[in-house]
Amino acid sequence: MNATTSRWRSYGNTKAGGCAANTAFAQYFIGNSYLNPLTKPGESTVGLEPVDDEAYSKLQKKVGASFCARKSKGACFMMENYRKTDPEFMERFAHFTFDEVVNEPGQTLDPVTRHMAILATLLGCQGVDAFQEMLPAALDAGVTPVMVKEIVYQAVDYLGIGRVLPFLKCTNEILTQRGVTLPLEGQSTTTMENRLEKGAQAQADIFGPQMLEAWKAGHINRWLAANCFGDYYTRTGLTLAQREMITFCFLAAQGGCEPQLTSHAKGNMNLGNDRDFLIRVVSQCLPYIGYPRSLNAVACVNKAAES
Repeated sequence: MNATTSRWRSYGNTKAGGCAANTAFAQYFIGNSYLNPLTKPGESTVGLEPVDDEAYSKLQKKVGASFCARKSKGACFMMENYRKTDPEFMERFAHFTFDEVVNEPGQTLDPVTRHMAILATLLGCQGVDAFQEMLPAALDAGVTPVMVKEIVYQAVDYLGIGRVLPFLKCTNEILTQRGVTLPLEGQSTTTMENRLEKGAQAQADIFGPQMLEAWKAGHINRWLAANCFGDYYTRTGLTLAQREMITFCFLAAQGGCEPQLTSHAKGNMNLGNDRDFLIRVVSQCLPYIGYPRSLNAVACVNKAAES
């Protein structure tokens, strides 16, 4: 055994596939025998035990290249169970979502941006079950715990706490399971005294200098500047362009917000997230929100590009 053990294998009544410690690969093996290619029917995977590098290499080969390929594409392990009950559906869904869409020429995104957009989209469409399955893949793809928390926090202003609270609970549970200590390091940059001023400046940075005085139009406009932009857009952890992108995803996914979606499409473009980028975002999120809302989002992007 190496002095420092970094490789583990899951176990139940039989030995199982090797996996690195504290990863989604490991977490999803535990308690999910259908994910374990070496566990017999009726047996469960109940824990992890250390193995040396040579044993780990041998176990990886037993797991099989196809399973590792699905992991690398961000496939949700738990959805693999539906291959037993809904094989025809899963054949087409998995091919479209994790192959055709991901690899469409001219429509690709880097893994971190793609997973950020998907998480924001799942918040917007209230897909908490799918969010729970996708979050470990997003973390493995390079989305940091801070970035995930910032996506969830910002969603409150566009979806309301009534719709976001289940996602916050789910996020905390998954991060804790993965050994992340909560609370995370603070990201706030404003005070109760300057949040309105800083929020109005953030609005102006996105939409133009006319927004510096927009908060004076009424109390909700003042709340918008101080709370939405002053409390959240000014936080670190995400860039301003990333924050505008996830807002675009929140609005596109929930539907019925086309005027705001068009405005935020324009805001994205002002920050460098151009039309082609936003179309790629919509394309990568289409399997999670469907064609009607995706087509509406494309129409809003085109309208913003023409203005």
